[in-house]
Amino acid sequence: MQKLSFVLICLVWAVVGLAQDQDVKKLHETARTFQQQGDYANAVLVLNRAMQLEPNNLELRKDLAFTYYLQRDFVKAREAAKPLPERPDADVQSYQILGMVYKAIEERKECEKLYKAGLKKFPNSGVLYNEYGEMLWTKQDYTAIKFWEKGIEVDPNFSGNYYNAAKHYYFTYDKVWSLIYGEIFLNLESYSKRTAEIKDLLLEGYKKLFSEANMLSKQETKNPFAAAFLGTMAKSASQTQAGITPESLTIVRTRFVLDWFDKEADKFPFRLFEYQRQLLKEGMFDAYNQWIFGAAQNLPAFQNWTTTHAASYNQFTGFQKGRVFKLPTKQYYQTVASK
Repeated sequence: MQKLSFVLICLVWAVVGLAQDQDVKKLHETARTFQQQGDYANAVLVLNRAMQLEPNNLELRKDLAFTYYLQRDFVKAREAAKPLPERPDADVQSYQILGMVYKAIEERKECEKLYKAGLKKFPNSGVLYNEYGEMLWTKQDYTAIKFWEKGIEVDPNFSGNYYNAAKHYYFTYDKVWSLIYGEIFLNLESYSKRTAEIKDLLLEGYKKLFSEANMLSKQETKNPFAAAFLGTMAKSASQTQAGITPESLTIVRTRFVLDWFDKEADKFPFRLFEYQRQLLKEGMFDAYNQWIFGAAQNLPAFQNWTTTHAASYNQFTGFQKGRVFKLPTKQYYQTVASK
């Protein structure tokens, strides 16, 4: 009889625990819906209710701190976020959220200390390298590029480091990495608020690349990959004499792909160029180049192109949205900047 009673008690507690878990999950989903809608007061209210049921739930506490951050209540955000990295179950987001709060209130010394601790615990976190670089950039510390480069090296499928590195290199004499990182970013983050910005940067970057001074500078680079890129691209420079357009860039870049895989691909295997070759073989490279450069060059002309080439453009965009662009970890060639 006692054994039966014990079993019944265990069953009751299991049912109660399951119901509580379901309540917390439902409350958490509700809070995130409020957060996405910009109703931060209700999100905070619901998150606090959920934490009464599960006070040690890391995800709830992270969301509470982040909601306060979005609400721009940085005092409460700091209070909620500061204990997160000290938890034994702290994850990358725990450091990221507190770092965002520190950046917002300009506590740069604390922020830098936090990122160093975070990277010691998570040395392959592209997120933390990106955030660290952005923090340095706010105080005009141009060593930020080393952190973005390291993020690209150790976590090649996180888009933020490519975004920042592409913008950095665009304003330097080195145009190669701005073009490469910018295009990788577009394939990792194809439809965000930052996409149009990088498309403009790529179009202007190619215009600068094909100026005489920049093309001649290919002999001065110490990076073998960059030298190979410039040397291969230079073979088609005559195609740009009438200007840089989506059409002329399609010709140049088609020739580049063919020449690269004829002479350089074995030495420098590279996922971006493999993807370009795949699109070329499947008849989608023209649409891909229009997608990158068309709207940046001339929006009405691009819209007209997508109308007159609807089948080709729809084929490409359907393919693009249905695939995941993923880079391997051992195709990092920017050795000069990372030292």
